[in-house]
Parts: sequence; structure tokens; C-alpha cells
Amino acid sequence: MLEHMATTTPARNAPDLSFLLAHSSYVLTTRMTAALAEIGLTPRGFCVLMHAEPGELTQIELAGLVDLDKTTMVVTVDELEAAGYAIRVPAPADRRARLVTLTDAGRKIMSEGRKIVDRVHGEVLGSLPSAQRAAFTDALTTLTDGILATPVESERQVRRARQPAR
Repeated sequence: MLEHMATTTPARNAPDLSFLLAHSSYVLTTRMTAALAEIGLTPRGFCVLMHAEPGELTQIELAGLVDLDKTTMVVTVDELEAAGYAIRVPAPADRRARLVTLTDAGRKIMSEGRKIVDRVHGEVLGSLPSAQRAAFTDALTTLTDGILATPVESERQVRRARQPAR
């Protein structure tokens, strides 16, 4: 038996961006999930409602816009339809495709959801010193519009963290 096992990690020359971004994203998602649960929405459902509001996008176009696979999009729209927040209507240009449109109840819940999302974002940004808020959001925007805009091809597939089932 070893009397002394190394329990420290080597010093880093740069911050662990992967951990910082992944952890902060996960915790923000949990905060957002809890907050939207106040009105019976999920972050995914809210996101689909928000992007479907104009009523001009097909289910497949929405899936691409909100970065959901086809199956997850179908399940999400099914849930929104069951709740009375959205309906599928035939697309004028292709009757096989379905546009996702919001009902009056969907517009109302999306508006309530937007206030909640803004509140959560405000709480998070409000925890930073005021001088850092714009710099933080500007830096993240620069990264997501630039070097972190598009996933790179890799022989190994990178999986996103699964969201727990409701």
C-alpha cells in the first residue's frame, strides 16, 4: 500500500476553458430550467416557441435553427401542441412540410417565458461587477461568431450532455 498518493494536479499555464464554459453552461441551464418550470415550460420548449413565433418556418427549418435533431424537434412540438401552445399547419410551398405556428396561448406563455429568461440572464450578469458585464458578453459573442461558431470535423463524435427526462 502506498503511504502517499499524489492528489494534486499539475499547475496549468492557461485557464481550463472547456471546464469553465461547460460548467457555467450547465449551471445556467439548471437555473433556466428551474425558472421556466414556474410556468410549465422547458428551455427547449421556450426556445422553439420563440423562434416559431413569426410562423414562417417549417419544423425542419426550426430544428436547424435551434440545433435540435429531427426526433427531438418532433417530440418538442408534440409537447407544445398538447399544451395548446403551437400547431402544425401545411406549408404553402410544400404541403408535405409543416409550419409551426403559435396559438394565442403560445404567444402569451412565450411572452411570460421571455420575462423569466431575461430575469435569469439579468441575475447572472448582475453578479458581475458592472464594468465586466459588457466585456464578458462581447467576448462570448466574439468567440461564438468566430472561432467557436462551427464545430470542427472529428473522427470521434462529440456528444452533448443529455438533458434529464421530465
